[in-house]
Amino acid sequence: MMSCSPTLAIKMWALTLLLLAGVARAAIPHAMQSLQKFPVPERSITSPNGTALPNITTVYYFDQLIDHNNPGLGTFQQRYWMNWEFYEPGGPIILMTPGEDNADGYGVYVTNYSINGLIAQQQNGAAILIEHRFFGDSNPYDNLTSQSLSLLTIQQAIDDLVYFATTADLPMSGGDAVKPGQAPWILIGGSYSGALTSYTMVNKPGVFWAGYLSSATVETITDYYDYFTPIREYMPQNCSSDIQAVIAYLDSMYVANDTAGIQMLQEAFGLGSLDHVGDFAAALEYNLWDWQSMQPDDGPGSMFYQFCDALEVKDGVNAGPDGWGLENAINSWGNFWNTTYYEYTCQDQDAEDCIGSFDPTISYWTNVTVDNPGRSWFWMVCNQIGFYQVGPPEGQPAIVSRILQPSFVERQCVNMFPQAFTSPPDTPTAETNAMYAGWNVNVPRLFFANGWRDPWRGGTVSADGLNKPNTTSMPIYMSDGFHTSDMMTDNGIADPTIAVVQNAGLMYMKEWLAEWKPST
Repeated sequence: MMSCSPTLAIKMWALTLLLLAGVARAAIPHAMQSLQKFPVPERSITSPNGTALPNITTVYYFDQLIDHNNPGLGTFQQRYWMNWEFYEPGGPIILMTPGEDNADGYGVYVTNYSINGLIAQQQNGAAILIEHRFFGDSNPYDNLTSQSLSLLTIQQAIDDLVYFATTADLPMSGGDAVKPGQAPWILIGGSYSGALTSYTMVNKPGVFWAGYLSSATVETITDYYDYFTPIREYMPQNCSSDIQAVIAYLDSMYVANDTAGIQMLQEAFGLGSLDHVGDFAAALEYNLWDWQSMQPDDGPGSMFYQFCDALEVKDGVNAGPDGWGLENAINSWGNFWNTTYYEYTCQDQDAEDCIGSFDPTISYWTNVTVDNPGRSWFWMVCNQIGFYQVGPPEGQPAIVSRILQPSFVERQCVNMFPQAFTSPPDTPTAETNAMYAGWNVNVPRLFFANGWRDPWRGGTVSADGLNKPNTTSMPIYMSDGFHTSDMMTDNGIADPTIAVVQNAGLMYMKEWLAEWKPST
């Protein structure tokens, strides 16, 4: 199907994320920039009647309101992309935002290489990708100061989607007569944009007929130590055992105030120049964050498995489930950082510039130019979303240090947004959940798709212990996949459990769309 290997493309995208993050990557909890992103081959496309259509890379612009609470402020140009190769009159309009990233390169989500395009193909629909406000080139203002970002809220993002659906005249023939009521609209999203799909259908019922939500983190959580639970449960057990040994050793020294021992451990990783042990503890999360870019067809060459092999394969022999033990784990993990991972993460920066989070004067914190997804996303994290990926409570297995608590990250909100925060904020995630229903969402025609191996599963309706009912009105399907695995067509070929989810989603969309009737 694709001319480039999805596995290779995913790895290239993972590297791109590291380059996007720039200095002080430890500062930001791993942003949910996690939708798969790879190029679609150039090809000519035609409509069902044989009419040649614009290339899917064509950019369109919509005059979006700067502030939905004050329309008098005017509009800004919001970018979108559209593919109507399968469209026939009466078919649905399928809308998605990639969420917290520049939307360039996400064109796959208007093609049948994605679940969006599969629905469009099955239902003779048109697929649209719209860039989220304050990401990429869709900016109400020409800077990302705290004052400008005050208009970056979940509610404004919801209102953007609704205003687009209800007022946009689309570039296809008849595109001025397919607004909700005239045609069924389907809202799709994955990860944060999946949560935004739920929030939109809760907050603005009746605009979108149905929704497809992949790995949708609907319940915002401040102390999100559960990010690492699926990783620990599904990673090689020997690798988990040795990581836990190193983390327990670090935390015991921290409790004992053994600064000399901590310094020796940092030096084993080539990170002796870090001034704060919290930054060192955060650096050890990086190897675990690589799990998020995994997909079903990833093999031993993926960065995560390179890391585990470095720890667990010695002289051609794999360690047993208990690993090789603390001494070997320190030496092998440290060697992996020194020989491979430091350059992969930091390129030519020194450790303090790359990983340190305590100097608020470096450009990472002060750069207010647009198209800086880390800054825009962190604004949302600090103000409404939380999801600080930290160590677990005492008594639970720990592959991440308990030195890392929400306060470690909330302190950084002040670094980046001193005009907005004079002290570390207590991110009001409970208010977000109360406003947009969180796990309590109860909206007809919402299809939830989640993966057992997804580190964000704890924020979805498939969180452990939640036991949310699975109904025909709001079905919940699980695969053996990772984060948003079901959104890519090829993942259903690689993993039959993902194919089951995709086929179920298509089935429900067909049933729900058959029930739709025009209201205007």
